[in-house]
Amino acid sequence: MAFSCHASVEEACHLQAPDWVLLAVKPQHARAALVEIGAAARAWLGQGALLSIAAGLPLKTLQEWIGHNQLVRSMPNTPALVGQGISGAFAGPQLPAASTSQAHRLLEAVGPVIWVEDEALLDAVTALSGSGPAYVFRFIEGLCMAGTQLGLSAQQADQLARATVSGAMALLNASADSPASLREKVTSRGGTTEAALKVFEDGGLVPLIEAAIRAASDRSAALGQELGRESK
Repeated sequence: MAFSCHASVEEACHLQAPDWVLLAVKPQHARAALVEIGAAARAWLGQGALLSIAAGLPLKTLQEWIGHNQLVRSMPNTPALVGQGISGAFAGPQLPAASTSQAHRLLEAVGPVIWVEDEALLDAVTALSGSGPAYVFRFIEGLCMAGTQLGLSAQQADQLARATVSGAMALLNASADSPASLREKVTSRGGTTEAALKVFEDGGLVPLIEAAIRAASDRSAALGQELGRESK
């Protein structure tokens, strides 16, 4: 597939009808972009398909805004910038199988793709992996802050935290063991790791994570409802 980028819909309409149009905007800006496409380029889009990565926007709303039913909704994450992303995707019911395969190839360019059978599950994908990098970055911030409080320099704490997280992920990806199994292997009875993990458990770390993911998922669903009302 050949790719091209253009400053406006009018500019792109002078070219051959596309196989795909990628909607890569903040969800609050999606309606303006799609109304412009719908007004200027519906005939131009023809049998082409739209791939949306606008968080929270359901296919029903996208179809109303653009007047087109060949749609895929997806949610990649920011590690896609370095070819290490992962995407969740849902294909509209009227999308041909061949177009679904093309969408998979497009998304796979920046990492693995997981297809869900229920569009509502994309809210969970958004909460877990779409927003997930921010959770990891916040955890690394916490590691760095704790390191400096114990006397390390900011540079030392940053280097240790980055290497620890990246190394742990490399070990996990290279191992057939589950995260729980690897955690148990590094946790000696009465040791330093056990002491730290006990603080996490006593503080309710797992329920807190579950509550945070649910809050993000609920917000994704609510955002779609709020933006959908704009089309009424």
